[in-house]
Amino acid sequence: MAWRDSYLDVLLIPIGLLFPAVYHLWLWHVVRLRPLRSAVGISAASRRLWVSGMMKDNDKKAVLVVQSLRNVIMGSTLVATTSILFCTGVAAVLSSTYAIKHTFNDAVFGAHGEFVAALKYGILLLFFLLAFLCHSLAICSLNQAGFLINALSPSSPAAALHIPVVTREYIADVLERGFLLSLAGNRLFFAGAPLLLWVFGPVLPCLCSMAVVPILYHIDMAVPAGDGSRSAGEAGGKVVMENGNTDQSSLPV
Repeated sequence: MAWRDSYLDVLLIPIGLLFPAVYHLWLWHVVRLRPLRSAVGISAASRRLWVSGMMKDNDKKAVLVVQSLRNVIMGSTLVATTSILFCTGVAAVLSSTYAIKHTFNDAVFGAHGEFVAALKYGILLLFFLLAFLCHSLAICSLNQAGFLINALSPSSPAAALHIPVVTREYIADVLERGFLLSLAGNRLFFAGAPLLLWVFGPVLPCLCSMAVVPILYHIDMAVPAGDGSRSAGEAGGKVVMENGNTDQSSLPV
């Protein structure tokens, strides 16, 4: 394959993948150091408080626990189903003998040929299969958390069974694992979606991947990076509750 046919793919596709990767490494660093500066850290601390509140008065809130987790599971199920549908469509196009593939090759910039086509579709399958795997594991963790919250609440008969390992902190960790897997699946899905445009050339997926980064930044950050206030984003920052008490929740990442 000549360099003049493939240099756009070699340059633009890695750049398009590099921007989201660097952004998420930076986001992981921010969540580790100042969790309450990001929406990810605030949501994690809020979920730990939510688990504690649901277990204290579980007789009245058992249905609320099931309904809340059901809504999250429905979202993960939707994205997992969409990922599998994309995988099925990519596999159908890859194994197709129709002339549509030749039409794409004649109409777009970048590299052509059987190897490049297999590479494009293989990378797409990898992203969407990983997104499906993450959401499937997230659904398992969320279901497990729902069982633990309702079965091991103080008012439940099962609470009389002393299981030293199963504590509120453990249940919160199981719930947090499910949400982190769901977040990872969503981000893999968002990274794979622009690559669908790769069939039309490497320019569009690169531009779309770069455009997604500022959108994710405004979604993920609760405190702007230039804000001089440190109290809202300190590592291990305190979560202030309505009664004036504080919770020094650690956020596992």
